[in-house]
Amino acid sequence: MSHERTGDRTGESGGLPDTLTERIGLINRREAEARILAPVIDALGREFGREKVIAVVSEAIRNEAREQGRRLAAERGDDLAAFASILDIWSAGGGIEYEMIEATAERLAFNVTRCRYAELYRALGLGELGAVFSCNRDGALIEGFNPAIRFERAQTLMEGAPFCTFRYALERAPAEKENEGAAPVDRDGPTG
Repeated sequence: MSHERTGDRTGESGGLPDTLTERIGLINRREAEARILAPVIDALGREFGREKVIAVVSEAIRNEAREQGRRLAAERGDDLAAFASILDIWSAGGGIEYEMIEATAERLAFNVTRCRYAELYRALGLGELGAVFSCNRDGALIEGFNPAIRFERAQTLMEGAPFCTFRYALERAPAEKENEGAAPVDRDGPTG
C-alpha cells in the first residue's frame, strides 16, 4: 500500500510538486514505479548482491513513507479519524477492498480482503518485491503520521494469507495509564 500525499511535494532542493498520484491514481503509480525499480534492483543486485540491494531499497521506501506520513498529518491532522480518511487514496480505482472492523478515537482496525497491488506485483512477476514496494510502507507511514499510534499486522495477501490485517491503536501517555480507574482528585480540599 502506498500512501501518497495529495498535495504538493518538492525535493530538498525544490522542484515540481508531486501530483502524480492525483493525475494517474495510486495503482498506476505503483505499476510505473515497479516497472522502473525491478530492473534497476536486478542490475544492482548482480553487481552488489541482491539481498543488500533489496535492504537498501526497502529502507529508502520506508524513509519516504515516514515523510509521506508527516505530510499527511500536516494536511489532515494526526488522529486516527484523519488517518482513516486516507483509505480513500488506497482504495481509489479499486486498489483495495476492505472490511472495517473498528473505528474509534483510540483504535482503527480493518482487513483488506482484496489487494490489486499484490495482484499487480504477481502479474508482473514481482511477487517477491511486492512486499518491499507496498506492504513495507505501512508501518513506516504511521510512524511518520503519529509516533503515538502503534501498528500491528499479523498477515498479508502478498504473503498468501486470505486477507491483510491492519490494526492501529493510539498509545496513551504513561501518566494517563497510571491514572486509569483512579478516583478524581479533589483539588479544592474538603468542603463543609
